[in-house]
Amino acid sequence: MTDATDGVLHTLFRSEQGGHEQVVLCQDRASGLKAVIAIHSTALGPALGGTRFYPYANEEEAVADALNLARGMSYKNAMAGLDHGGGKAVIIGDPETLKSEELLLAYGRFVNSLGGRYVTACDVGTYVVDMDVVARETRWATGRSPEHGGAGDSSVLTAFGVFQGMRASAQHLWGDPTLRDRKVGVAGVGKVGHHLVEHLLADGAQVVITDVREESVRRITDRHPNVTVVADTEALIRVEGLDIYAPCALGGALNDDSVPVLTAKVVCGAANNQLAHPGVEKDLADRGILYAPDYVVNAGGVIQVADELRGFDFDRCKVQAAKIFDTTLAIFARAKTDGIPPAAAADRIAEQRMAEARRS
Repeated sequence: MTDATDGVLHTLFRSEQGGHEQVVLCQDRASGLKAVIAIHSTALGPALGGTRFYPYANEEEAVADALNLARGMSYKNAMAGLDHGGGKAVIIGDPETLKSEELLLAYGRFVNSLGGRYVTACDVGTYVVDMDVVARETRWATGRSPEHGGAGDSSVLTAFGVFQGMRASAQHLWGDPTLRDRKVGVAGVGKVGHHLVEHLLADGAQVVITDVREESVRRITDRHPNVTVVADTEALIRVEGLDIYAPCALGGALNDDSVPVLTAKVVCGAANNQLAHPGVEKDLADRGILYAPDYVVNAGGVIQVADELRGFDFDRCKVQAAKIFDTTLAIFARAKTDGIPPAAAADRIAEQRMAEARRS
C-alpha cells in the first residue's frame, strides 16, 4: 500500500474529516471514464452535490478531493435547511479533451446504480448541457436546462443568497441591513459575481471589482461606469476604507498572506473553501473581521437544484434563499454566545441538525 493511499484511507476511516458512508470508484474503459463518487451522509436525505471534472495529478488526489467536497456538502445542505445529505463526485481528466457524450452517459449509469442515494448536479468542469446528457441515464441528475425540465443556471440565486449574507453581516456589525454607501470589493465578476454587483449597486453600495478576465470586467463597467476597477486581488484587499470583501473566484482566498493586510471589516463571498487551512477563521476573529461562512451564504445554487427534484419553482426557491439572511444572523449569535468564530458556530449548528436526524 502506498503512502498516498494510506493517507486517503486514514481520512476516510480514522480522521475527524472522514466518517463517509460510501465511496464508489467508477471506471468505463471504452469512454475513458474514471470517477469517484463520495457519499458523506444521508442522515437528512439523499446525498446531493455536484460533479467536478478536473485533471487531478493522480487518483489519490481525486479521491481526497471527493471526500473533502462531499463532507462540505453535508454541512452546506444542513445549513440551507434542505432534506439532503452531502455527496460529491469527481471525474478524473481534462474536460477539454476527455469529455464526450459516451463518457457522460457511462457516468450517468454509475449515478443511477446508486438508486437515488446520490443526486448529482454541475460543478467545476461540468455544465447544464452535460447534466442533460447524464440525465438520459438517470433521474438523479439536476441542474439541467429548462428545455429538459430543469432549472438552468443557478448563479442568479447563488448571488442573491450571498447578498442576503452581506445584509445580515451589516445588520450584525452596524445595526442596519442596508449596504448603502458601504464600500464593497468583489474579487471575480463571472457567473455569480456580476449578479452580486447588480444587487449591491441597486442597494446603493460603492463597488470595487477585479477579475483576471478583461471581458468580465468590461461587462460591468460598460453598464456601470461608476464601478471602480483595480488590477488584482492583491490590490483589492488593500483598498482603503473597504467595508466588505467578497471573494467570488477561487478558493483559499483567506490565508496567511491575505488576512494580515485585509482592510475590510467583513468577508462574505460566493467562492467555496475560502479558508486556506484550519486556524484562519481564528486569525480573522483576532483581527476583528467578521466572516460569513462561505458554505452558508453561497447555498442559493444548491437550494435551486434541490428544488428541481420536485418541479422547479423560482419564486419558491427565492423565498428559501432569502432565509440565508436569518441563518447568517443565527450563526453570528451562536458564535457570540459560545465564544467561537462564526465558521465554528456554523459547523456546530449543522452537526447538531445531522445528529438529531440520525436519532429520530
